[in-house]
Amino acid sequence: MKIAVDAMGGDFAPRAIVEGVIMAAPYLPANAQIVLIGRENAIREILQEHNFSSSLVEIVHADDVIEMGEHPTKALSQKPNSSIGVGFRLLKDKAVDIFCSAGNTGAMHVGALFSIRAIEGILRPAIAGFIPQVDGSFSIMIDIGANADCKPDVLGQFGEIGSLFAQHTFQIDRPRVALMNIGEEEQKGSVIAQAAHQILKDNKRIHFIGNIEGKDLFTNKADVIVTDGFTGNILFKLGESLHEVTKARGVEDEFIARTNYEGIGGSPIVGVNGNVMIAHGISSPLAIKNMISWAVKQVEANAYVHIAQALA
Repeated sequence: MKIAVDAMGGDFAPRAIVEGVIMAAPYLPANAQIVLIGRENAIREILQEHNFSSSLVEIVHADDVIEMGEHPTKALSQKPNSSIGVGFRLLKDKAVDIFCSAGNTGAMHVGALFSIRAIEGILRPAIAGFIPQVDGSFSIMIDIGANADCKPDVLGQFGEIGSLFAQHTFQIDRPRVALMNIGEEEQKGSVIAQAAHQILKDNKRIHFIGNIEGKDLFTNKADVIVTDGFTGNILFKLGESLHEVTKARGVEDEFIARTNYEGIGGSPIVGVNGNVMIAHGISSPLAIKNMISWAVKQVEANAYVHIAQALA
């Protein structure tokens, strides 16, 4: 298993990324190796500072860096030898099993679509977020930012691919799928939400339980929460803010601690022909360590293969 990590992506790269890899290395499965992509001299300098030398970490040099504010499509075409460009090349060639980055989110999304491409039959790939639940489990919320505007058929498909992702990632036989809405009643919500509700209800391949509201986000009512990327991103980041707010006020709580973004570290792109994980631009070494841990789970689950088979 080879886990490719963009060493140059993120506000605190390459130091935070390389230090996160050093933290993750002792916990890797016996068959796993990390491939760090970026400016080799900068990477080696940080590894040497920590007296770290291991066959578990391989370095692949990449000259360029796609900055956080750059236009994704232009940057990818103008910087083919960027760390993101090289990472997707390795993923497309199956030289690595997953590509992870805390860099430009747009470039990661566009890069996935241009290189490994969307699974045949997928209307729009989405970013899935892991939402901690009060019982200690996680739910999948899809989408959390890739698609701000969604038509009903897209939301309907999110329910199906989210169900398959949850089934194979969390080993849930029949994941409960719910639509995020402004009320539990079937007739509630916008015209788009009402139409999406009917599509989800009619889909016999999923276990659709109806609408849920914002108050149900953490209460383990559903294993898969379907929403457009605009609403999903707002809810996801609101949830993450709970940790910072309570920490600043000196409040400690086991559940609130699990809303800290560092605990998961990354979010997968669902609906493309490969494993891709996106991390926060502000990622700390701890966040990178935990992202790598979840990357291992994603490779082992190979949910994208099951999604492709289901849609074939």
